[in-house]
Amino acid sequence: MDKLDKQKCPMCFKNTLTLIEDQQEVPYFGNVFIMSMKCSSCDYNVSDIEPEKKGEPARYTIETDSEKDMKIRIVKSSTAIVKIPTFKVTITPGPASIGYISNIEGLLNRVKKIIEDQRDSSEDAKVKKTAKNLLKKLWKATLGDIKVKIIIEDKSGNSAIISDKAKVQKLK
Repeated sequence: MDKLDKQKCPMCFKNTLTLIEDQQEVPYFGNVFIMSMKCSSCDYNVSDIEPEKKGEPARYTIETDSEKDMKIRIVKSSTAIVKIPTFKVTITPGPASIGYISNIEGLLNRVKKIIEDQRDSSEDAKVKKTAKNLLKKLWKATLGDIKVKIIIEDKSGNSAIISDKAKVQKLK
C-alpha cells in the first residue's frame, strides 16, 4: 500500500490530504487497484476501484432472500448506477460518487445512512414518516425477512455482484 500524507486538498487547499493506493485480489473478480483521497480538515473524500483487466459494460441483478445473502460481495466503481427498486432508491454517479468493495449488507447500510440523513434534516412530517417506514423495511431486509432486488449497471465494466445468484447482462 502506498500512502502520501500532507498533500494539498483540492477543496480547502490545506496540506491535510492523504492519498492511498492499494492493490487487492477479489475472489472471482480479479486484481483491483483501490485509490482514495481523504482530507482531515474538510472531510473531502473520494475513492475508486479499477480492475486490472478491463470489463465489458454490464448490468448485474440479484434478489436476496436470506440473511446469508447479505454477505454476497459487491464491487462498485464510481461510474456505476445502483438501483434498489424495493426501496425506490437509485444512486447515480456524479462528482461525489465513490467506488468501493463491500457486501450487500454494506450497500444497504449506505442506503440506510442516506435515509437517516434525509429523515434527520427534513422538517416535513410526511418525509420523516416515509423514512421511518423505509428504515424498518431495510432492517427486515438485512434479516432476510424481505426480498430485496439490487441492480448495478456500469458502462465502464468495473463493477460486479459476485454470486452464482446474480444475473449478468451486457449493456449496449
